[in-house]
Amino acid sequence: MTAELAPEARKGTLSHIRVLDLSRVLAGPWATQNLADMGAEVIKIERPGAGDDTRSWGPPYLKDPEGKPQDASYFISANRGKQSVTLDIATKEGQRIVRKLAESCDVFIENYKVGTMARYGLGYEDLQAINPRLVYCSLTGFGQSGPYAHLPGYDFVFQGMGGLMSFTGFPDKGTLDSGPVKTGIAIADLIAGMYSALAIVSALEHRNKSNRGQYIDVALLDCLVATTSYQAMSQFYSGRVPAPIGNSHPNMVPYQVFPCKDDNKIILAIGNDSQYASFCRAIGRLDLCEDERFKTVSDRARNRDVLVPIVAEVMKLRTMQEWMDLLNTVNVPCGPIYNLQQVFEDPQVQHRNLKITLKHSSGSEAPQIANPMRFSDTPVCYRTAAPMLGEHTDAVLGRVGLTRSEIDALRDKGVV
Repeated sequence: MTAELAPEARKGTLSHIRVLDLSRVLAGPWATQNLADMGAEVIKIERPGAGDDTRSWGPPYLKDPEGKPQDASYFISANRGKQSVTLDIATKEGQRIVRKLAESCDVFIENYKVGTMARYGLGYEDLQAINPRLVYCSLTGFGQSGPYAHLPGYDFVFQGMGGLMSFTGFPDKGTLDSGPVKTGIAIADLIAGMYSALAIVSALEHRNKSNRGQYIDVALLDCLVATTSYQAMSQFYSGRVPAPIGNSHPNMVPYQVFPCKDDNKIILAIGNDSQYASFCRAIGRLDLCEDERFKTVSDRARNRDVLVPIVAEVMKLRTMQEWMDLLNTVNVPCGPIYNLQQVFEDPQVQHRNLKITLKHSSGSEAPQIANPMRFSDTPVCYRTAAPMLGEHTDAVLGRVGLTRSEIDALRDKGVV
């Protein structure tokens, strides 16, 4: 039985933190959505009239109860739990307001081109002078230094340049449907967002000891290169450059996709000798377990060209579900290849409540993917869906001392 949580615990681990978010598109918003999920107050600064670019990256769009399109699902995916303030930071008035807001914030995050914030008087040194405890995070494509620092960058570019695409996909046969393949999501942005959130939380913990904030420089290229992890290490230690091998694993066999009797496909992910022995017993092929060519992980990797065709023929003898039912009983790792509708129909996914629904200010219900972090004492905070453009402008600016007439005057000038 779960103990009842104290009210302060329900607010999340970062309920005492205020974030000033000048990021847009995906990497920065993904970082700040995670901070918001952990209870932080996130004030999202957006361009008057247009807002974050991704508000218009549809279809599909969230629709209000009357069926009128609101914001794109892309925007909804990365901006829940935030407050939207419209502000033209290219103006002196807008810059003054950002500085005023930064005085009472714990975190500042931006993803403008290198030098833009400093040119606006909003660089780290500018804001650190008025708030020494501020944690300042800059997200860019190539980082704040180096020969490419001034260049724009996009996820697709970094998937190629960072090496990920060089070993993702199928061997290059000289056709458009072979060779390097990017992931189906903007993985460089998402990974950079997660690294940024971790860096920010780490800097806040350091601030607890030093009473000073610090500057964080996160580059999408750096994050994507780091994500190559054990594949890069393999190249370091072997001298061999990893190449695309489709759905296979460079070290584990059988560890790939196999067609079944019903034309569905199953993933086998056999990662050690014990699992392999269980697999051989389950399929009635003890000879494959006793064969000297296949006894160990290394043996199977060296002789994959012999073993894989044998396994492929065996897997055609039953349907995918029949294999799933059999192999799951003997703890052999396997699984289906779901489309995204099937994912959220799966009983385990439903049990984990990975699809949630939040109320949108338009009056509609906004489906969301749940945050996967589960805290025993300070659960994730799901407050609201992504905000409407400028929804919180008056309230937030009023908190820093602007009067109604001052806000109206700024609105008439297009500053807010």
